[in-house]
Amino acid sequence: MAPQVFLITGTSTGFGNELVKICLSEGDKVVATARNSSKLKFDGTTKDNFLAVDLDVTEQQSIDNAFEKALSQFGRVDVVVNNAGYGLAGEFESLSEKQIRTQMEINFFGLLDVTRKALQVMREVNKPQGGKIQQITSIGGQRGVPNFSLYCASKWAVEGFTEALSHELKPEWNIKLTCVEPGGFRTDWAGRSMEFGERHPAYDHMDAKKTMGIPSQSQLQIHPIANTKTGERHGTQAGDPVKGARAMSDIAQLPSPPLRTVIGSDAYKAIMGKIKTYGEEYPKYQELAESTDVEGYQRPT
Repeated sequence: MAPQVFLITGTSTGFGNELVKICLSEGDKVVATARNSSKLKFDGTTKDNFLAVDLDVTEQQSIDNAFEKALSQFGRVDVVVNNAGYGLAGEFESLSEKQIRTQMEINFFGLLDVTRKALQVMREVNKPQGGKIQQITSIGGQRGVPNFSLYCASKWAVEGFTEALSHELKPEWNIKLTCVEPGGFRTDWAGRSMEFGERHPAYDHMDAKKTMGIPSQSQLQIHPIANTKTGERHGTQAGDPVKGARAMSDIAQLPSPPLRTVIGSDAYKAIMGKIKTYGEEYPKYQELAESTDVEGYQRPT
């Protein structure tokens, strides 16, 4: 396959950082973005294969500038990877209004604005027309996870938006959308990148920080060098971020990528369990569902 031009958001750490490395190693061209792109360092870069650009997904002008610089240097953008985002943990009632709105601004509304610009470029600038947009969502965009109600809400929103959008695009535009749904991976997502609410006293049966493996203040006082991998989850996840990024790269090479795919054995098990539950629950209430039709209505065959 001919080299492609990737524009990847959120490349400072995690999947985005690893995906940049893989794309460069395979001869693709990369526009790597971050809020402060001056800190981005990758091996084997030249002006012919790499461009680092500041991009804040909550600022439309920043998004426009990033695409303009990409087009100025490479002439087209073939693959946009909407990877920027972060985790917000804690029981719903522990989260502040500001935390809730910021979660949606970055994980959902920022992704919408990047997607809108990507569609325009792929339809109106790329010659020939076309491109691929990867939305890095989560298995939490397919199932609800305790302590992550707002994070899940942001990812479910992305999933619904992307599926509906996929039905709006003209086939001749040749723009393909994929929701990539990772399970647990050993990235900074569950460490330094995680934000927490202030614990609500009514929820003494839950502790988001303990679940995610964040050391308590007393632990830090006793062990000042304690890291976030000493807890119950962070650092024990099934997923290898390098292999996860490899899967994203492989998806980008497909001529007709799927609308959705999970990555990670835990995510696959979770989604198949969810599908099984749906298959069992909905038929139980078929009679109730169908009882609401207007009298004499002829159902489509």
